[in-house]
Amino acid sequence: MTSTPARPTGAMPVTVPVPVPITVPVTVHPSGPLRGTVEVPGDKSVSHRALILGTLAVGETTVEGLLEGEDVIATAAAMRAFGASVRRLGPGRWSVHGLGTGGLLEPEDVIDCGNAGTGVRLIMGMMATCPIAATFTGDASLRRRPMGRILAPLAGFGAVAAGRAGGLLPLTLTGARDPVPVTYRLPVASAQVKSAVLLAGLNAPGETVVIESEATRDHTERMLTAFGAEVSMAPHPEGGRAIRVLGRPELTPCHVVVPRDPSSAAFPVAAGLIAPGSEVTVPGISLNPTRAGFYDTLLDMGADLALENRRDASGEPVADLCARHSGALRGVAVPPERAPSMIDEYPVLAALAAYAEGDTVMRGIGELRVKESDRISAMVACLAANGVAVTEHEDGMTVHGLGPDGVPGGATVATELDHRIAMSALCLGLGAQAPVTVDDARPIATSFPGFMPIMEALGARLERTEPASAEVETAGVEA
Repeated sequence: MTSTPARPTGAMPVTVPVPVPITVPVTVHPSGPLRGTVEVPGDKSVSHRALILGTLAVGETTVEGLLEGEDVIATAAAMRAFGASVRRLGPGRWSVHGLGTGGLLEPEDVIDCGNAGTGVRLIMGMMATCPIAATFTGDASLRRRPMGRILAPLAGFGAVAAGRAGGLLPLTLTGARDPVPVTYRLPVASAQVKSAVLLAGLNAPGETVVIESEATRDHTERMLTAFGAEVSMAPHPEGGRAIRVLGRPELTPCHVVVPRDPSSAAFPVAAGLIAPGSEVTVPGISLNPTRAGFYDTLLDMGADLALENRRDASGEPVADLCARHSGALRGVAVPPERAPSMIDEYPVLAALAAYAEGDTVMRGIGELRVKESDRISAMVACLAANGVAVTEHEDGMTVHGLGPDGVPGGATVATELDHRIAMSALCLGLGAQAPVTVDDARPIATSFPGFMPIMEALGARLERTEPASAEVETAGVEA
């Protein structure tokens, strides 16, 4: 029988500091007119790919306008771990001295991708056909995100993964020593999976083919072409389209000009549409057809949104956007086939839909359940807590709009370590009747580190709560 030791004579309870995660709550107060021009960061998707393809090219690639958020910085660090020379030359200006498609070195340490789901999946594709091993991990959010959808096609090349059940990080991927090309039909629309397979195909002999039923972001195909790879796209006889890449090219370094991120631009644009009397201009935004679905949807809703000065930047179509307060947004049914072109913008669209007249129906977006958080459930909870009726579906949600003056607000929103939930909730609060608080604004830095200063410069009223330390009392410790 085991007995509990008695407390030593004279022992007294003491206070022992216990490390706890530090959170940064932020409250947005109902705001007056927002006015100004917003320089949003470079496109995150293009930034990741510029660093990765620069590493796979032979020679120096220069990048202008790189997003310097935490996700992309993690990818830059990963490229160094694989042997590339990656240097920051100035704000947004970077240099990458690459190693060639078969020249990657085996990392000496674990690759920590932070919160970057795009980064880790593309990097796995990049190394899957090289005879090296690498161990990947990330933050608490990334460690919950499934990697199986990437690991299945990479196994076809001969790569082997070992790690947690369900393909969760941390995991170790061992690249194929004798890779073979694959033909892979995407089971779900995913630019990340498509890109991982195409990147793996670069170091496999012969032709690798990806078949997609729905068009997804084509940044990888565009940039592969710019770096000199042989890439072709054509309709597939069984439906959809086939993207083909010829393996073992010698990629040529180039100068990449990163357009401004349409997903980041969505937040100041939404803010301009929500806050009464606002006029917000966001110049130089990528309007790649595979990324512009959010702006098409805003026009469907009757938003006062002007697209001006259309032009081309490094193969990507861009334009200046001017958003003016729209007091008469109308609810719409977003075509499900539009989802791949605006998948990251649904949370902020849900915030905007709260100010529309009538229902906004969003279906075919089940992919949102496996992002940094379950973004469907997170936005349903955000809206419901702030007095907006919303119906949750397995593959989406329906927001029952309250009109331009009808959102009560007043709640604290759980961001679930998700930058887009945090920014969407803050946008929601701009036109609400009472302040809206997010429990933790730290994740915003992963994609849009200047978001809060930019919003304040436009006229938004944001109030930060300083983090406090935590202590816990324990007994039985000698005083």
